[in-house]
Amino acid sequence: MGRDVSVGHGGQGATTRRAGGCGRRRLCGTHHARCLVPAGGQPRPSRTPSSAGPAVTRAALLPSRCLLKMVKENIVVPEEILSFCCNGLQGSTSPPCAQEPREREEAPGAMASPSPTGNPTEVQMSQLVLPCHTNHCGELSTGQLLKWIDTAACLSAERHAGCPCVTASMDDIYFEHTISVGQVVNIKAKVNRAFNSSMEVGIQVSYEDLCSGKHCSICKAYATFVAQAPSGSKVKLKPLTPQTEEEKIEHSIAAERRRMRLVHKDTLKDLLTRSPRETELETRDGSAAVPAEKTRVESVELVLPPHANHQGNTFGGQIMAWMENVATIAASRLCHAHPTLRAIEMFHFRGPSQVGDRLVLKAIVNNAFKNSMEVGVCAEAYGQEMSVSRRHINSAFMTFVVLDQEGRPRTLPMVAPEPGDGVRRYREASARKKIRLDRKYVVSCKQTEVPLSVPWDQSNKVYLSYNNVSALKTLVAKANWALAREKEKVRMYTLEEDKFLSFRIEMSVRIAAGRAFSLLSDLRRRHEWDSHYASAELVQQVDDDDMIYHVVSQTLSHENKPQDFVILASRRKPCSKGDPYVVAFRSVTLPTHPASASFTRGETLCSGFCIWPESEETSKVAYYNQATPGYLNYVTTNVAGLSSNFCATFEACEKFLLKNKEDLIVRLQDL
Repeated sequence: MGRDVSVGHGGQGATTRRAGGCGRRRLCGTHHARCLVPAGGQPRPSRTPSSAGPAVTRAALLPSRCLLKMVKENIVVPEEILSFCCNGLQGSTSPPCAQEPREREEAPGAMASPSPTGNPTEVQMSQLVLPCHTNHCGELSTGQLLKWIDTAACLSAERHAGCPCVTASMDDIYFEHTISVGQVVNIKAKVNRAFNSSMEVGIQVSYEDLCSGKHCSICKAYATFVAQAPSGSKVKLKPLTPQTEEEKIEHSIAAERRRMRLVHKDTLKDLLTRSPRETELETRDGSAAVPAEKTRVESVELVLPPHANHQGNTFGGQIMAWMENVATIAASRLCHAHPTLRAIEMFHFRGPSQVGDRLVLKAIVNNAFKNSMEVGVCAEAYGQEMSVSRRHINSAFMTFVVLDQEGRPRTLPMVAPEPGDGVRRYREASARKKIRLDRKYVVSCKQTEVPLSVPWDQSNKVYLSYNNVSALKTLVAKANWALAREKEKVRMYTLEEDKFLSFRIEMSVRIAAGRAFSLLSDLRRRHEWDSHYASAELVQQVDDDDMIYHVVSQTLSHENKPQDFVILASRRKPCSKGDPYVVAFRSVTLPTHPASASFTRGETLCSGFCIWPESEETSKVAYYNQATPGYLNYVTTNVAGLSSNFCATFEACEKFLLKNKEDLIVRLQDL
């Protein structure tokens, strides 16, 4: 008898076949010579109509036994005999051509296909955690979970692309809970947005306890996939049209996440340049420090067909699982305990590996903090045993903790870095920890959990800009806006939710969208049309798209003093056709501009402009403002006056735009 080998996506053993047979009977439902023996080597039970009774007649079984004998002896069976026998097993003696096409039967409990009105790219996967998937504690191996995540995401990407896709990158993943044997992992993946040849896939992972019925979130991840033609060239993707409010939000913010990925490296370099070298080594007693060299791990893996897709490229999830394995060993060598993986840093695949490659995986502890450690992992590939040159496939950074019996993180020993590259990795690990905390604090938490004014510095500038724009785009994508007032061309909408009351004022203006974008993004000119603004001073030009202003308002506070604001203005040009120009505002805290006794420091949570081109010379301009809880008392007592005030201000904005649309000295006019 032949041995069982895995087939299917990622070689995860979801379907098995007997070596020496093609095993396609289970996968595609068609009949092939030498393929009648399904998984496990036992004949498939016959399926007969209910009228035929539970038993199969002896006459129907005789040809199937003869056929099975011929298959075992590797005798090629004519197609006519094969079709007759297989149809006979199903209780029908009619030839295949006489059968009407019918719907494929779903097994009881099988996952239904996405509805025609739902997202066609959505893929759902449910996996029962078995002992073979777990570690020594009976908890699901993170490497196995990464395989499932990558598989589900890849299937979703291929649904949209209609061709094979490969993993290009994975954003930060934070694992909130562990999963025990016997529980079910539920994974939902769907394409959020398609760009030219790449697409972002959003993945949600939760677990289900079958005994208690409890459901709990495990992690949320974003992966980037690239579509590839059979020749290996990139494929231009069709655009994806979001349908629901949630899909519209994810589609809009996907462009911001893409921008954040592209500048991730520059953020790290900038922070390393600014950090003082003399304060980077830990000040704890170094006598008990563990030399980093003692944690070094090197392992090699041979890429076999079950590890690769139908084009022969190694699955990204398989590579991540191998990397997690060596990283866990390195972390264990430092703490002499069994560590738990808590986070994986954003990473990119540099190139593909194929069946037959040898993957060399290296891991070392870069730095150990009080309760966590960072392990760096590198994957390289070469094609022949004696090959000297190796291809860099991927580098990743994983954060581990060691938990005590109560589930609290234990204090870890220090690491003594190696001279040269070891010190560089030590410094970079400290910088990555700072960036990781900023990113988790600003980006990962909900909008309602972010403080009104977040301290701004070089390490979190990218993530504050992301949060600023994504908050406005989220507000724009909301579906329950109600028309409150319409006066000539100006329309005012309101949106009530939880503790917030939001406003949207929009109108069409005879001005090019790019010109309106230039004029409205410069707060120094806002006093020309907004009577609430007394002045706006540019205090810091962060980059071409982000500026920080100190704004003084004409409005007096309850202390009878004018209000002032420190505002981050973030500008975005359209990422693709149909996207608006965006100018987002939010309050930040700047050390150079603390609160002054002369003013009452005010804060704005989320406001800004979206400008959609309607034609070459006409644009739809919309202003959004999310009122903070302290503002609601004024709003509820002065709705009529506020509405009139908003409309009057927007009419003044239109006059300002028309007056200055031909101004040749507008900053950044050629956008």
